[in-house]
Amino acid sequence: MSKRDYYEVLGVNRDAGDDEIKKAYRKLAMKYHPDRNPDNKEAEEKFKEAKEAYEMLSDPQKKAAYDRYGHAGVDPSMGAGPGAQGFEGGFADAFGDIFGDLFGGGGRGGRSNVYRGADLRYNLEITLEEAARGAEKTIRIPTVEECGTCNGSGAKPGTHPKPCPTCQGHGQVRVQQGFFSIQQTCPKCHGSGKIIPDPCRDCGGAGRTKKQKTLEVKIPAGIDDGMRLRHAGHGEPGLNGGPPGDLYVEIHIRKHAVFERDHDDLHCEMPISITTAALGGEIEIPTLEGMARLKIPAETQSGKVFRLRGKGIKNVRSHVHGDLMCHVVVETPVNLTERQKELLREFEEISSGNATRHNPKAQGWMDKVRDFFGG
Repeated sequence: MSKRDYYEVLGVNRDAGDDEIKKAYRKLAMKYHPDRNPDNKEAEEKFKEAKEAYEMLSDPQKKAAYDRYGHAGVDPSMGAGPGAQGFEGGFADAFGDIFGDLFGGGGRGGRSNVYRGADLRYNLEITLEEAARGAEKTIRIPTVEECGTCNGSGAKPGTHPKPCPTCQGHGQVRVQQGFFSIQQTCPKCHGSGKIIPDPCRDCGGAGRTKKQKTLEVKIPAGIDDGMRLRHAGHGEPGLNGGPPGDLYVEIHIRKHAVFERDHDDLHCEMPISITTAALGGEIEIPTLEGMARLKIPAETQSGKVFRLRGKGIKNVRSHVHGDLMCHVVVETPVNLTERQKELLREFEEISSGNATRHNPKAQGWMDKVRDFFGG
């Protein structure tokens, strides 16, 4: 099973600082710690995964190797990255050489030193309106480009890389172990076949420098929180001519002041006066397309939900619109004048004579209370 990207595990961008990485790790450690989740294998695995990611990204040398080579740069068992050899690779190469000698194939020719670039993740926050209608966003992401000073050679201007004296420029060395001839990555040049005696000061001999590039991201209408958009080839560049990784743009929708989203449906609370609730009327309610009118029937109780079909969000796949659910909240009047208080007292006196008719819920609730206490 392939490992997840360490930055994705901690939920941070690749340009995150030490404090942000530490904060993200502490949050995950508190959530998935085995003491808080006894007998929970999934939580234990997530805790171990977060711990491993933090150990790699909190160490400057390991972080630099991971940023450049991905998992291959920090995991010797993968048989890749600078200086990583491993018995597994040598053993496989040994058998390749044996069968090559037997059948005239000349062996495998060594392990490939071409590696795919690491994937990048970018957290993008958008509004609910942008998620509903779709939008185009411009983002800036880190990238690696050829060094302009050394033109990608990694050597100081006026000098050139030299063939590796250990492997004679092949990038592979052959080690004899008993009957086996094992071909391994050269430990001096790490498979590149060359060494740089006088490295370029701008890129440190890497031949590449970190830059920022601008990318246009098209957000489809109806996208939901947590969905990811994949941009192939916009991740970290590959090593030794390998293909670049991909960029994953993760969408986060900002909390709205009026609406609350539930998949494709929208919910909102609409306060109405006691008079409108009792006598009925017509009110204006907000939608994503503007204001709409809603007819309130007489004797409407607080908490009643009115459904406006097709006023929700269009599904990103089926393109069918959800609904708008309007929750009515009957508002109690405040700051009453003496005349208003007098009228309400008079209304209460008139209504108290026939409470069963005018307050059916209250009467039913009192009946339940009497039944509960055996009255």
